[in-house]
Amino acid sequence: MEEIEHLPLPAKESLRELYGSYTPVFTQVLDNVEQKLKGVISLPSNPTYKSRIKSFQSYYKKIIRKKSDQVGSVELIPLSDMIGIRVICAFLEDLDVVEKQIQGSFCVTEVERKGNDQTVKEFGYESVHILIRIPEDCMPSIASPILPDDTVVEIQIRTILQDAWAEVEHELIYKSEFNPFDKPLRRKLASINASLTLADIIFQEIRDYQKKLQNELDFRRNTFYEKADVITGEPHPEGDGAKLKTASPPPESIVDTSPYTKGTIDDLVLEALHAHNTGNLQKAVSIYTQILQSTPEPPAVVQSVILKHRGMAYFAQNRYDESLSDFKQSIAKDSKNFRSYYYEGIVYSVQGNEQSAIEAFDRSIELNAYHSHVYYRRALSYFNINEYQKALQDLDAAERLGLDNDDSRALRAKLVKKFDMDV
Repeated sequence: MEEIEHLPLPAKESLRELYGSYTPVFTQVLDNVEQKLKGVISLPSNPTYKSRIKSFQSYYKKIIRKKSDQVGSVELIPLSDMIGIRVICAFLEDLDVVEKQIQGSFCVTEVERKGNDQTVKEFGYESVHILIRIPEDCMPSIASPILPDDTVVEIQIRTILQDAWAEVEHELIYKSEFNPFDKPLRRKLASINASLTLADIIFQEIRDYQKKLQNELDFRRNTFYEKADVITGEPHPEGDGAKLKTASPPPESIVDTSPYTKGTIDDLVLEALHAHNTGNLQKAVSIYTQILQSTPEPPAVVQSVILKHRGMAYFAQNRYDESLSDFKQSIAKDSKNFRSYYYEGIVYSVQGNEQSAIEAFDRSIELNAYHSHVYYRRALSYFNINEYQKALQDLDAAERLGLDNDDSRALRAKLVKKFDMDV
């Protein structure tokens, strides 16, 4: 029988010493790449970063298991995950964004999507693993030892829940080399993994809903202010110095992406908002009224919000008395609803009742002293009743809170002109 020649294994302690000599180099590369990565990645929700240098024990196990044909070498045997950084994101949509940002800023050598090949009967963690070459500006300043040319940094991208599962799975299965044969136990593990995956999907659906809801609310609020500006002859202060009449409503219905059960209050609110923003004001008013008349009666705070929305729909139809009535009822249902006071003041101002408008703005400011636009609106009302000093004080307050655009400067110019005329 032919004798098989085996490559000699290096002494473990010698290999430990060799690996340890590279630790300062790995650490410097890790710190440099992580800092560069943080400058590259931009998300609305700040991701969390975890970084590590592979421990010698893990390194040793892996080269014995996967690099047995190279273990006779006295040089460092590079592994793809010796230097690792994990980017943990809040939502599924963030994963693609981060991957594209990395692709655009680093030299990527490989992308692996863990978990994509699993069947519905299997359990395991999901993660995107990206291998990058070490950028020149991230190279270590330490002269030696010199890193092998094919040394890479592994960047893993996961959601919070994917990371949680991976951590638990690593402890239960990978580290203990445990592979359950018992079917009930395997079902439990698969069920947990499926639950976390479903939770990620639901979180993303809610995130999509929030974005579309915010678009609807912003559009509706801006058109409300624009109409008030047109009626009162004043420019719009909430934009960037430009009229919003060119703005268009969100192109797709928010109802189609609602995570809520059809017919619930949340779902009806979304439908009403979209009807409002697409000009179907009568439908919007009808839905708001349906919510208010539903059984059981919605909580007072919910009624306050719905009355505020309906009041804005009435305002868009030039039904100012009904609009004012709804804002008053909204306040009665929730005395801390500072926006309803604000909108009440706008309606009074449109009706030419500046004194009542000022009183409503006063109450809104008492509840929220950091809303710059209320000061601006009150300044306009003071200006209209020739209270120029008070108007200037309110304009100063609005600008201290960050309102700085062509419209606020135009009002200031008017006030300066009035003061010059009085001299």
